[in-house]
Order: sequence, then structure tokens, then C-alpha cells
Amino acid sequence: MKIDVDLARSLTPGCHERLHFNNAGAGLMPQPVLEAVKAHLDREAMMGGYEAAAAAAELHEHTYAALARLLNCAVDEIALQENATRAWDMAFHSIPLRAGDRIFTGHAEYVSNWLSMVQVSRRTGCTVEVVPNGPDGAIDLDALRRRLDDRVKLVALTHAPSSNGLINPAEEVGAIVRGSGALYLLDACQSVGQRVVDVERIGCDLLTATGRKFLRGPRGTGFLYVRRSALDRLEPPFVDHFAASWTDREHFAWRPDARRFEDFEHSVAGRIGLGVAVDHALSFGMDAIAERTATLAGDLRAGLAALPGVAVRDTGSVRGGIVTFTVEGIDAPDLQAAYAREGINVTVARKEIARLDLEERGLDRVLRASPHYYNTADEVERFLQVTRDLVAG
Repeated sequence: MKIDVDLARSLTPGCHERLHFNNAGAGLMPQPVLEAVKAHLDREAMMGGYEAAAAAAELHEHTYAALARLLNCAVDEIALQENATRAWDMAFHSIPLRAGDRIFTGHAEYVSNWLSMVQVSRRTGCTVEVVPNGPDGAIDLDALRRRLDDRVKLVALTHAPSSNGLINPAEEVGAIVRGSGALYLLDACQSVGQRVVDVERIGCDLLTATGRKFLRGPRGTGFLYVRRSALDRLEPPFVDHFAASWTDREHFAWRPDARRFEDFEHSVAGRIGLGVAVDHALSFGMDAIAERTATLAGDLRAGLAALPGVAVRDTGSVRGGIVTFTVEGIDAPDLQAAYAREGINVTVARKEIARLDLEERGLDRVLRASPHYYNTADEVERFLQVTRDLVAG
């Protein structure tokens, strides 16, 4: 199945205004998503928030089914959240940890995840241990296998880091962790929407992601997958009357599904838009999206590497839709501003968001470009030409 690029672009109003290579930050929303969000906001304005939610209950419920189809899981294993960080925190802070327990993570870990692990380590006395990288820069599977023991309660892995083009071997990690007694939490914030992400193949117990990036949904949306068999090993850190029922004065009972990780108040419009974004991606086919996104990123990576003074900073033997690079003599924020003057969206990844990765490689910041399936080969060439001109001064 090939992507109908003309159709994808006709349904993406923003791509006619700018060259958008910041899909790892926030993808351009397609027209159906915009219409769905606006329609529900109109509904709220005319009917009232509670009444509009009741009228749109089927649309809201569809989002769970769409995400379940995307991830290859059951509907009752999905919880909706306001963003990926809240989803990750709800998953992580629900895991019972104590002194002597071990958490394993990788060098690609995102800042918010790392801060939560450090916080819990200080509070409980558990340890956070970074599994070394292999020769290609991805997590070292042999080292993980050797170090895993019954004190390891959690393996937390970032699938596709924000500061690097690599894709970590999530399925291979799942095969190693399976049966060990440890829970496996996968941060798929940058991989969902650009790659096929199948929780059965991966074997993770928990997975978190956002709506706004490669999935092209609204901001303020995220979600959490919780494997049904892991549910009773977890206790959400917060509770309200949606997540649990008040059974008597001193007791409550959790919901029997993953929605125990949710709370009552949320953006119904955003959640409906998220479901439409998933439908939109699935209509083009995740295999086709993955192939085209990787091809565009590969062409961009190769073109940049061929330019004098440009260093591509991606590692890993498998790479995705994020391309990171530096230009000799031009600081990354200045480079970002120069692209913006040409109508090109990119962003800067600073070591403060990925200190384990960038600091170890001696990098303070890198420029990050992230094409998606609705971008074109002509846009890649235009980006390369602008870069040539910048290098030439």
C-alpha cells in the first residue's frame, strides 16, 4: 500500500503555509481532526458542557476503540490522559517500589521520566540503573539480559528518543523481560504515529504516548495502555469518583479496567479529535506511513551528511523519522531561526531534555528535523538547499 501524498496534503491545510519538519514536536492536524474538535466546541457552546458530552458519548467512546485497534489491544486496556507525561507518571507512580528494588532504563530516557525515577528513588530507596548502549547506540540487549534479576521491578525504555534518530529494539527487550517478574514500561511518545506499534509483539505491560506528535491529534491529549494481566499489580497514585466507586464511608473500589487511571474532568473535544486522528492514520495504513516517513528521513539524513560542515548526530542501526544534526559555526537556536525565516519549522533538542544521551556524546544541543508522510521529496530538497546556503554563509 502506497501513500496517496496528494490526498494527504489536500487534507492538511497547514502544509500549504510552511514546510513543516517538526512532526516530532507537534504534527500538523488534518482537516477531519480540526472539524471534529471544532464541532464539539460548538456543541458545548450551544448545549452546555455536560449535555454536549452526553450527546457525543458515542464519538468519545470510539476513541478507545480506535486506539485499541492502533495498538492491537483490548478496549478495556486503554486509558485516556491529557498528555504523554501524565500518562507515563500515572503508570510509573502506580508501581509499588521499595528499598532494594531496581529500576532499569536506557540512555535515551526523556527528562520528565528520569526526574520521576530520581524522585521515587529518593523517596523509597530503590535504585535507578542505566543499561549501557550497544555499539550502535541503542540499548545493549546482552547487558540487559546479564543484569536482569529478581530485584528488578521495572524496565522503562524510550522507544524513539527526542534527541536522536534511533529506534530502540522494543520487541527484543520485551522478549528478555517477559517472565522475569519485572514490569515493562515503554515510552512510545515519538514512535506512535510514525511506526507500527503493536503491544502484543512488543510484549510491554505499560505503554504511553501523546496525540499531538506523529499521530497528528490535538494538543492536550495522551493515552496509556495497561496490559490486563498487570492491572492488579498497580495502584494509581490519584483517585476520584470516575476512577473508583465510593462503596462505604471508609472504602472504595477501583474500576475493573484501565480507566481507573483516568479522572472525571477532561477535554471531550480533544479526546474526540484524538480518535479521529487515529482513524485518519489508519486510513492511510501504518505500514505505509512507517515506510514513507523512514524513507523521507533517510533521504534527509543522507543529504545532510553529504554537506560540508554538517554532522548528522543520529545513532542506532534502525532509525525513524527524527533527524538530528549540527552545523559547524552556527549554534542550533540560530540555525532554527534561520530556517524559520525561510518558512521552515524545525526545533532544537537541548541536553537538558536528554542529558544521558547528549551529554555523554559531548553535545550541548542539536537541531532536530522530523518529516512525516505528508511531506514531499521536493520539501526535502528545499530543506537541503536552504542548508547549503546557510553553510555557504
